[in-house]
Amino acid sequence: MTARLIDLGADLTRYTRVYLSPHLDDAALSCGGAIAAAPGRTLVITLCTAPPPPGAIFSAVALEFHAEWGLAPDEALHVRWAEDAAAMAILGVDYVYAGWLDAIYRLPDVYCSRAMLYRPPVPDDPVLPQARNLLRMLIECAPHATVYAPLGVGNHVDHLAVFEATVACPPDRIAFYDDVNYALTPGAVEQRLAAIGKTLVAELVPFGTTALRTKIAAIAAYRSQMAALFGGTAAMEAAISAYHATLAQDRGGYAERIWRIM
Repeated sequence: MTARLIDLGADLTRYTRVYLSPHLDDAALSCGGAIAAAPGRTLVITLCTAPPPPGAIFSAVALEFHAEWGLAPDEALHVRWAEDAAAMAILGVDYVYAGWLDAIYRLPDVYCSRAMLYRPPVPDDPVLPQARNLLRMLIECAPHATVYAPLGVGNHVDHLAVFEATVACPPDRIAFYDDVNYALTPGAVEQRLAAIGKTLVAELVPFGTTALRTKIAAIAAYRSQMAALFGGTAAMEAAISAYHATLAQDRGGYAERIWRIM
């Protein structure tokens, strides 16, 4: 399998699945099984991929994240780009970096604590119009594609901003995926569904052992994130395997879950 870093100006008509990944790891974490099972004609667009501007003053929470990742502020994005390139190569998909700023960099005076990161976006958050414009473009320029967006489990502001932007999209073109690193917490998905207040229907996406191994390998490529998200690579493998086996239930094998608005 091959992976290509492409530009959004490329011909998008060939893609039948487009995954919107707020951060450098969300697509692999949440949708890696489905992608690995059928990588052809699939595009991953990772949104928050821009480095902080020169001379940026980092908030306390940004410095906390850098410390958790074991990365200096000036190397964090470079390391994470390399990790993501490795993950996309494992999954064998084309990918795009949208070049938006992560919440910890774009509004450091607003998203200045963990509590403020896990809440709806403020009205003047620039990601809101960016996401709306991107979705409009995808609906027009990738006419054969279903666009997969985060459901917003866990309430991270970047995930919620993308979810909010889908409101104006034709519902038959959009599906929502469980934000798996948050969905691992019991009750988190149910809490998010209650907050949305719309009727969403779940659909299981089954995959086999080979796709599971590929997904785990892709997630493991994000080495800087393993300790913070899972407590280590071995714990990640156990948690991901158990979660997807549980979703598959009596069908056997493994499954991810997507949601559609009815």
